[in-house]
This record gives sequence, C-alpha cells and structure tokens, in this order.
Amino acid sequence: MMDTIRTLLKKHREIVSYVFWGVMTTAVNYLSYLLLTKGLHVYYLAGNVIAWALSVLFAYFVNKLFVFESKDWAWRVALRELWQMVASRIFSLGLEMAILWLFVDKLHCNDAIIKLCANVMVVIVNYVLSKFVIFKKTD
Repeated sequence: MMDTIRTLLKKHREIVSYVFWGVMTTAVNYLSYLLLTKGLHVYYLAGNVIAWALSVLFAYFVNKLFVFESKDWAWRVALRELWQMVASRIFSLGLEMAILWLFVDKLHCNDAIIKLCANVMVVIVNYVLSKFVIFKKTD
C-alpha cells in the first residue's frame, strides 16, 4: 500500500507539489487580504492588490524552487521568469478583481467567501501559465 502511494506521489510530484504550494500561496494571499481589509480597514480592492503582490513574490520562489525545479539562477533567466510570472499574475489578478467586483459590488455577496472561491479559479489558471509558459522545460 505504501509503495503504491509513494509511486503515485513520485509520478505526480509536480501536480502534488503545485497543489501544496498553491494552497500555501493562497493562504499568504487570503491572510494578507484579511489582515489588510479586516484588521487595517483597507478598502477591499486595494487590499486585494497588496495581498496579490505579496503572494506573487512568494509564488515565484516556491514555484521556481520546489514545483518546476528551475535550477537556472542566471540573471537573464531569473529576470525572464520573474517578469513572466508577474505578467501572468496580472492577468489572473484582473480575473480575480472582475469576480470580486461582480459578486461583491453588484451582487452584494460576502467578500471573504467570494475571495476564497475566486482563488480556486486563479490557482488553476496560474498552474497552466506557469507550466506551459514561465517554467516550461527546454530540452
């Protein structure tokens, strides 16, 4: 049984790792958002942008190191990866902001719940962009 689990984890290491670090990135984003909006009373859209910036930096390093195992730290490579990470995350930020705006401002839903739901969609979009654009393997 344990050998089967180990084999499955090894076979799907990248996805399992991405899910784990995606949850950690979501936690950084969500907890930062709650601290800013509920603790410091920052307007929810501004708080979302700040939380986004913190989580993008966190995501860049954990994705590079642990998920996609990009070992090249040459200045040009790291800068290209970081730039692509920020650009792709700006896209997913726009998606998240649109979801928040629609469901919070227009449909008057609870922002904390909508924020969490939007993050699920964002994690999926970010994985696809990270795997096939930012940290794609070059053979």
